[in-house]
Amino acid sequence: MTDHDDDNDANALFLAAVDGARPLKPVSRLNHTPPPPKPIPRQFLRDERQALADSLSDDYIPAHELESGEELLYLRDGHAPDILSKLRRGHWVVQAALDLHGLISDEARLSVAEFLAHSKKRGIRCVRIIHGKGLSSRNREPVLKHKLRSWLMQKDEVIAYAQARQQDGGSGAVIVLLKA
Repeated sequence: MTDHDDDNDANALFLAAVDGARPLKPVSRLNHTPPPPKPIPRQFLRDERQALADSLSDDYIPAHELESGEELLYLRDGHAPDILSKLRRGHWVVQAALDLHGLISDEARLSVAEFLAHSKKRGIRCVRIIHGKGLSSRNREPVLKHKLRSWLMQKDEVIAYAQARQQDGGSGAVIVLLKA
């Protein structure tokens, strides 16, 4: 038997297998238009942004706050106390950072709210927020440091925070542990 005979047998088998099949209608790719993009809900985005900004108050200071002098230190009720010591020693790897240098209070509040929301969506557990030491502000006092303290306590996703280690920014930054 030759190769030509094998080809004829294969063709005959194929034709027998597809006997009775109907060809599909050709689809013209040139006339196909993709569906229009979904509209951008600009007012919804503005409302969400405003809600984030409004969710943090400058005047919130709970009675159970764990401040020790000027060092930022906080642990949400119901969590193990060793979380703070682990956080202060750098147990968790900082996965994202936000620098508030040069921002005024309202801009910083919005940036913190957006940063925490974005970090939560991405599943980030440990972040650093650099608030600065206040050397460029009036009276050379850290304005954002004190406001950041109350903003973070108001956010449900914040489990704890502690002043950063010296190599991570020291008294000019805070390390924040977020819920998983």
